[in-house]
Amino acid sequence: MERKLYKIGQLSRLSSVSSRTIDYYTKLGLIQPEKRSDSNYRYYSDETLLRLKRIEMMKKEKYTLEEIKACLDQFEKVGQSEQVTDKLSALQLHLQQLEKEVKEISPMIESMRPSQAKNLYKIIAPSGAAVIEALLILLDRGSIL
Repeated sequence: MERKLYKIGQLSRLSSVSSRTIDYYTKLGLIQPEKRSDSNYRYYSDETLLRLKRIEMMKKEKYTLEEIKACLDQFEKVGQSEQVTDKLSALQLHLQQLEKEVKEISPMIESMRPSQAKNLYKIIAPSGAAVIEALLILLDRGSIL
């Protein structure tokens, strides 16, 4: 079965990213054309379309293009499964966002009365513990491999 390939204009329409931006991302190495035609047209794959959407999502989260490239390159080394890479990228984004939010809210929590802080911890402790447990399981699997 032949894979669907897109010229830059088609990729631009499908991803809602301008052709100039796609060209720029290609020059930076954020995306790669799947192949070039005899007349030097660049053709991009569905994987590139997904990667473009991931890049745009990360840009909305205020990541620099250098940070985005490093993150995506890191996950590509882990495996070629686009679905796994997508999930790991999203998980890393969520974790980094949580870290930022915890740093922002820490001074507010410290200024609470002890009874307020205790009630807050009762509310967030179960879900926080579940996340920590899930991360430990994921990290433990990594150490086995």
